[in-house]
Formats: sequence, structure tokens, C-alpha cells
Amino acid sequence: MIGAGIIGISIGNSLLDKYPNARVVIADKEPQLGAHASGRNSGVLHAGFYYSPDSLKARFCRDGNSALREVIARHSIPIRKTGKVVVTKNLEELQRLNALYERGIANGVKLELLPASDLHKFEPLAKTHGNFLWSPTTAVSDPAALILAISKDFISRGGILKLKTEVQINDAHEVFLNSQEFEFGVIINAAGVNALHFAQKFGIGNQYSLLPVLGLYKIISDIHLPLRTLVYPVPNPKNPFLGVHFTLTTDHKIKIGPTAIPVIGREQYSFKDGFDLSDVRNTTSAVSALARNSLSNLVSLAATEFPKVFTRNLIINGSKLVPSVSATSSWATKKPGLRAQLVNRNTGEFEQDFVVEKSGKYIHILNAVSPGWTASIPFADWVVEKYTS
Repeated sequence: MIGAGIIGISIGNSLLDKYPNARVVIADKEPQLGAHASGRNSGVLHAGFYYSPDSLKARFCRDGNSALREVIARHSIPIRKTGKVVVTKNLEELQRLNALYERGIANGVKLELLPASDLHKFEPLAKTHGNFLWSPTTAVSDPAALILAISKDFISRGGILKLKTEVQINDAHEVFLNSQEFEFGVIINAAGVNALHFAQKFGIGNQYSLLPVLGLYKIISDIHLPLRTLVYPVPNPKNPFLGVHFTLTTDHKIKIGPTAIPVIGREQYSFKDGFDLSDVRNTTSAVSALARNSLSNLVSLAATEFPKVFTRNLIINGSKLVPSVSATSSWATKKPGLRAQLVNRNTGEFEQDFVVEKSGKYIHILNAVSPGWTASIPFADWVVEKYTS
């Protein structure tokens, strides 16, 4: 397997469930676990009400929430069962809120649609127009502690984890680990931002381009902003991003963000980080496809997201949900993350669901973005059952 993120290690554990005598090797180029998305995400255990009922995300997010809670309890990992409110700013958003509620109920998620007069019972600092959603099963935990725990499970069962291990694939599809040829029966590519790069070496996923999206959060002690719950806006259905919101952490901090800023490099965590020619080609083709489909949507996304680089603009956005955030200062910058967002060049649209493709003995996990962390365990079980049987 390529990639020791939460998806890769969860698939490793699922493989050992199904094939206890198998030799399962996970290789990752980084010297530590969670160097990328798995260790940089928000730590939110999503409830599963955002996603279309016929999607893989809806299928696995609700059950993944329960599965992660079991792992968290077994390993005594910190968790805050905060719940979440989704609030509205105007009549148009109120109508979308109703649709979101109906989608959540269709997905079998515990969810309440409540009047604005009840909001103070859940989050006194938030405001809403008309109604709000209350999600009692949303929670927050520690991504770094979780990936360490499931990696220990994997190793204790005989799995082999090789960090600081570069995977190379030549034109004959031979695989090398740190330049030494490696014999294998099946390759599962769960390399996150690099997954499409590997897949296209096998001629898979050529209809896609990757648009790396930089997520920046600001963070402050909850002494300065004592929120009880997570506070989210109603998302724009045209984009796979949830908008500026407030999340809590297990060590009593408050985060505001994120941005959703397209960048060029697959691992470009700051505007100073480098990228190569293949990154330029890939990002250019993704942006071109989006522009062909709807230039106005692309321009609107850019106009909305790029100003959020500045803390002042994040605060202005956040004050529409939590007015008292305007009085806060001394925000620090949290370690940024990158979302490996696929763009379908044929349709010119973002891929909204998980994408898995198989060719022969090669299985590629191409789009396991949010709620990939929450959905990781049942999603891994499905990948193993569907693609390795």
C-alpha cells in the first residue's frame, strides 16, 4: 500500500480482518505519521447530513462517526462531544437549511430543526435567521492521537509499516521501495494528494486533474471566545467546501476558518513552498476545466476565498455567525492543511464523492477528501470487500 494516512492504515487493518495471514506492507515517504491531511484536519467527527443520500460519503460518514468513537474509547483518546449548530443569514439560506435537514433525515442522521428562539440553549454566542440545525452526534477529537492508535493496531496484528520509504514506479509498472524492487500481489494507492500522480502512471484517472486547495485556520484560547458547540454556516451546494466556521479542539482552543484557496503544488503549504512542472500542468488543467464549465462560479470562488488569507476578513465572515468574534484579537495561525480535490475535466466540475478505480491488481483511492477522516473505517471495509474479493 502507498500512503500511511488514516485511509491507508484503516484499509491495512481491514485487509488483516479479511485476510489474517496476508503480508500487508504500507509505505510512506514521510518520517512520521500524519504529516499531511490525516494529521492536519479539523478533528471533527462529522454526523453525515451534508451529503447526497445516494453518495458513498453519506453511506459511510454516519457509521464512521460511530466506528471512530469506538476506537477513541478503546484507546482513551480525548474527545469532546460538543455537537454542532448550523445557522443561517437570510431567507435563501433558510430554504437551503430545510433541504439540508431533509437530506440528513434521509441519511438516518440524528438531527433537529429548531427555531431561532432556542439557539441560546445550545450556543448563546451564535445567531441565526429563522431556524437552525442541531447535530448532537458531531464531536471533536485528536487526529494525531487517532492515527497513532490505529497504526499500533495495524502493527500489533502483523502489519508492516515502512516510513521514510519512497515508492517509485517505472514504465513497466515495477515497484521500487527506496530504489529496491519490491514484489507484490496487489497495490492499493492511498497516497492522498499524490494518489492521482501514481494512478496516472498506470493510465488510470486520466479524466481527472487535481486542484490542491489550501486550508488556513486561525486559533485562539476559548477564554477569549467561550463557544460551547461548533458553529457552521449553510454550505454552498455548488462547491465541496463548508464555508468559514468555528470548531473547538480537545485542548480548549477555538478555530476559525478555513480558507479554500487553490494553489499549484501538491504539498504547497505556504505560498513560498515550491512545485514542479507536473504540478503546474495539473493545476492549470483543473482550473481550465472549471472555467469552461462556469467561469462565473470560478471567479466567485476566487473572490470569496483569496481575501480570507487576512485574519480581518475571516473575522468579518465569522461575525455573521458569532457576532462577538469581532471583539477578539491575538489570533495565532494553525498548521495549514491541503485538500486533494479532484476536478473532472469532462464535466468541468468538482468531484463531490469518494472516487475509487481499479485496473488489474492496482486499486486507486483518488478522492477521499472530507469527510474522509470520519468515514475512514467503514470506507476501508468497503474498499477491501468490493475490490479485493
